[in-house]
Amino acid sequence: MTDALRPILLDAAEDRYPLDDGLVTVVPPDRTTGLHAVVSFTGHAVIATDRSLDEVQGAGADGLAGALAPDLLRWLAGPDGWIGVIDVVLVARGAGTGGTPLRPTDRYDDHPRVHYARTTRTDVLVLGDDRGLVTLGRGLGGRTELGFELVGASSHGTGLGRSLLTDLLAETPTGEVVFASCAPGNARSLRALLAVGFTPIGGEVLIRPEGPPPRS
Repeated sequence: MTDALRPILLDAAEDRYPLDDGLVTVVPPDRTTGLHAVVSFTGHAVIATDRSLDEVQGAGADGLAGALAPDLLRWLAGPDGWIGVIDVVLVARGAGTGGTPLRPTDRYDDHPRVHYARTTRTDVLVLGDDRGLVTLGRGLGGRTELGFELVGASSHGTGLGRSLLTDLLAETPTGEVVFASCAPGNARSLRALLAVGFTPIGGEVLIRPEGPPPRS
């Protein structure tokens, strides 16, 4: 069995979105990550949860702003559950050209970006060099998903974020869809993603009803 979210996410990456009807689709919790989630598109929301559609609608969910309302997210997570931030979801495609300085590394194993990737994705690979790090793993629906971080505040505004992302896409097989999630307020990262060709397709919140993962 494949993740119920997988075809929905891959269709969205091809500009084939759920119907703009103001409604909600409910699917089981994600098989790849074990996470619950709300994925919001224009006029439609997909909620991965063990609650029923009737329960979700009764709690106020809809395909518009209601799917990301704080009260609904807390209800989905339960009183002690972990709720991630609202992220913009973006997609791009691998270039497959290779030849970049990115190499697998363990030098950033204690970095919060790596910890986050390993607690929200599976099969996480960490690549890096002196510019910073890139994580690549399988997220919701088994999608290929990246995260990235520069090292040192002096690196910001130098174009190194864009170069890291460009190199990561070069190391990704030609045509492979790569997803990225970015908090809307993280303007530097969002601008870098847009500059190298990532396209927004929706928004999402990750949820873990059993609570936050332990720090490694």
